[in-house]
Amino acid sequence: MVPLRERFQAFLNGDNLVANILGKVEARTGTKKYYLATGSVCAMGLYLMFGYGASLLCNLIGFVYPAYSSIKAIESLDKKDDTIWLTYWVVYGIFSVVEFFLTFSLLVSTLLCWKCMFLLWCMAPFSWNGSQVMYNRFIRPFFLKHQHTVDSMVNDLSEQARSTAETVTREAYRAVVTPAAESEKDM
Repeated sequence: MVPLRERFQAFLNGDNLVANILGKVEARTGTKKYYLATGSVCAMGLYLMFGYGASLLCNLIGFVYPAYSSIKAIESLDKKDDTIWLTYWVVYGIFSVVEFFLTFSLLVSTLLCWKCMFLLWCMAPFSWNGSQVMYNRFIRPFFLKHQHTVDSMVNDLSEQARSTAETVTREAYRAVVTPAAESEKDM
């Protein structure tokens, strides 16, 4: 496995938008791309821990790239990438619900930093990323254990919703049609 530093250096020397922008900044300032990128990552990390926009930035990291990749996966013929991003969204959804209950704590800014790191781990492009680990170790076993109970609750709720919708529709129809029919008789 290639060390992270070498992969980072290869990314900075590659042909991509970030490398191109950093190359232009390097040409103007004389500061090497590696230092610019490392400084930017550190600054972002500090901003995530202490900055006011940490929540927005964290949500952008956790949503924008995964949403883009999900659209690409939907449009591709390969279904393996669909599974990868569906797994991410399941973990993201559960994490968002859990996070709601944690935001009442005084450690919100620290949690935001951890949230961003967690979301980056969940979308990392390797097989043991956070989405796969969380899904396979926790979510899937819980789901399989309680699937029949949840299915019956969902079916019961669906039937109740359908019955209520039919009743409301029937009553609304009667409220509209009956007076209209009576007014036609009077004419």
